[in-house]
Order: sequence, then C-alpha cells, then structure tokens
Amino acid sequence: MSREEIAETGDNALAIGFQIKIASSGAIFTVANDKTIGEVLAEHGIEIPTSCLSGLCGSCKVRYLAGEVDHRDLVLNHDARAEYLTVCVSRAKSPLLVLDL
Repeated sequence: MSREEIAETGDNALAIGFQIKIASSGAIFTVANDKTIGEVLAEHGIEIPTSCLSGLCGSCKVRYLAGEVDHRDLVLNHDARAEYLTVCVSRAKSPLLVLDL
C-alpha cells in the first residue's frame, strides 16, 4: 500500500494489516488482519514461546523499539506496555512495529 493510499483511507489505513520489522535482521513482514504477530513470526522461522494465546499469561511478550501498539492483552501493566507487547493478541495502531528480535 502506497503512502497515498494510506492517506486516502484515513482511519481504515490498517484495514489490510500492518508490518513488523525485525530489528536484528531488518526483515519486514506483513501481518494481515486474519493473522497474529506470533503466527507471522512462526511462518518465518521465528518461534516465540506461547501458552494461552489470548493475552492472559504474558509468556509471549516481546520488546518493541518503535511504532504504536494496540495492546489487547490483560496482563501487561502500563509501564510494561511502554516497552513490551504480546505477540498473541497485540496489533498495531501505526503502519509499522519494530520488534527487538
């Protein structure tokens, strides 16, 4: 999606998903609306430990370096959310999230 298309869609800009960037490699992957960050990472050989898959345990928390996270978990407190996201349920409010992986 081009910047112009994003600008035209406004609030629906993330309707097709968002991208994640792996800080250590620079690899960028698209997370479609029907996938989780964890699923996309696994598809690309990056396994993150998971347990509940519903944002209740925190076993899949990953540090992020940039981007705006839509935290959908019920386990991370305010301070933790400034630094971590849960790959099982978190989404992006920005077009790109940079993960500390």
